[in-house]
Amino acid sequence: MTRRVAIVGGGSSGLTCIKCCLDEGLEPVCFESSDDIGGLWRFKENPEPDRASIYHSVIINSSKEMMCFSDFPIPAHFPNYMHNSLIMDYFRMYADNFQLIKYIQFNTKVLQLKQRSDFSHSGQWDVETENKDGKKEKHIFDAVMICIGHHCHPNMPLRDFPGIDTFTGKYFHSRDYKSPEEWRNKKAIVVGIGNSGADIAVELSRVTKQLYLSTRRGSWILDRLGYSGFPLDLFFNRVLTFLQSVLPFGVVCGLAERKLNQRFDHALYNLKPKHRLFNQHPTLNDELPNRILSGTVQVKPNIRSFQGSSVEFDDGSVVEDVDLVVFATGYRFSFPFLASQVVSVSENKASLYKYVFPPELDRPTLAIIGLVQPLGSIMPVSELQARWATRVFKGCIKLPSMAAMQKDVQFKQKEMAKRYVTSPRHTIQIDFVSYMDEIAKLVGVRPNILWLLLTDPKLGLNVMLGPCTPCQFRLGGPGKWAGARQAILTQWERVARPMQTRPCDEPKCKRSLMWPLILYDEVLLIQIFC
Repeated sequence: MTRRVAIVGGGSSGLTCIKCCLDEGLEPVCFESSDDIGGLWRFKENPEPDRASIYHSVIINSSKEMMCFSDFPIPAHFPNYMHNSLIMDYFRMYADNFQLIKYIQFNTKVLQLKQRSDFSHSGQWDVETENKDGKKEKHIFDAVMICIGHHCHPNMPLRDFPGIDTFTGKYFHSRDYKSPEEWRNKKAIVVGIGNSGADIAVELSRVTKQLYLSTRRGSWILDRLGYSGFPLDLFFNRVLTFLQSVLPFGVVCGLAERKLNQRFDHALYNLKPKHRLFNQHPTLNDELPNRILSGTVQVKPNIRSFQGSSVEFDDGSVVEDVDLVVFATGYRFSFPFLASQVVSVSENKASLYKYVFPPELDRPTLAIIGLVQPLGSIMPVSELQARWATRVFKGCIKLPSMAAMQKDVQFKQKEMAKRYVTSPRHTIQIDFVSYMDEIAKLVGVRPNILWLLLTDPKLGLNVMLGPCTPCQFRLGGPGKWAGARQAILTQWERVARPMQTRPCDEPKCKRSLMWPLILYDEVLLIQIFC
């Protein structure tokens, strides 16, 4: 009898969960509360309650080769960093190619997930849903995958800002920001220097009279461009991951911080934090230093208090006649349809084995997919989690004992607390390459680099020295894809393709595009040795 799997959410994680279920012979039913796929990446002018929302100009911070699903590369002519509308186009291509839409029930909200009375034996779940007409239904499922992400519930710490109730201007969370035109020739403050805060500050600064960027700690700023103009995340490979694991933490941070300060001096620009680079999720922004240099953005410390239209900062400076404050202060995640004893969330922390499975359940039939904050793209992480979870549901993979899983959870929590500054943002942080390899090993799809070097040296070098692209996890094992090798060997051509938009008189070099990466690694190794 085919096992039925309920999937909550039709965003990027939900889509890949449907496909992974089909790959394993399971029967997926996806419940999506809105009328379309896409989740976070579907722009809507008016935000919907309890749903992620983006602004019109959002461009993803992960390059296309690093963010694609492992057996469906993004078309070569798409730009390396895509606008949200192109990301939606890609999701539709993926859904159409694998015929996923027919498994989604749109405009259907999940009200409750509850273990059945015989759960310890059957592992089954009662799922109650409600459609747009208010009709409620009850279903029985053999397993459940929750794919609602962690950008649904805005974190608005207004109690930390005395006098906010007297503020005469307008304030809202970055989730509600859509475009800058309304604030032309106004004074605005953006609170928070994460990716959204920096993006919104830059965009507003083009039209406002003055933009103030308020940050408690400052931040290290990365940009999208890496060595020779290639996307930065293409250089996050296994070589760098290995060096991070064997070199002292301070040495790794020092080398990277020196490189960042060569672009611009973070202390001079009033952005340098007290913590080291890898103690916090870094901010990725190409334009912020230029806006500071031109004076359209002024970096300020934390806000001390509000009084009418005036705002006082911790350094005693006061800005008068402020019209707008945008709180880019992150999000809280929760599972309101799930009993707290199943997955308890406290201070933005959830105890999950490998960030996926609740360790206390009698049966491993519940998986939380995509509840991570990677130093990289979320899409391939969610896909690999879904491949693992569906094989656990099917009985092909057995999880460790409850005690072993709890021990792993505690170890990861301690490591995270030791490394990162205390923040709700850093409770689900992972390193992309090492986490992908960790889950891939459990699934049986981690590439054997030594074997590849011996049997297929060209491919082996690309896997070892090249970017850790998702296609690497389709080279062998369950879910092997015949096109994975060719996709890896042609990845640099897809990177170059969208930039080759005019004829060039200079003779084209015949060498492989992977050599800039090899050269970069060699230079880095020499620097570390010195």
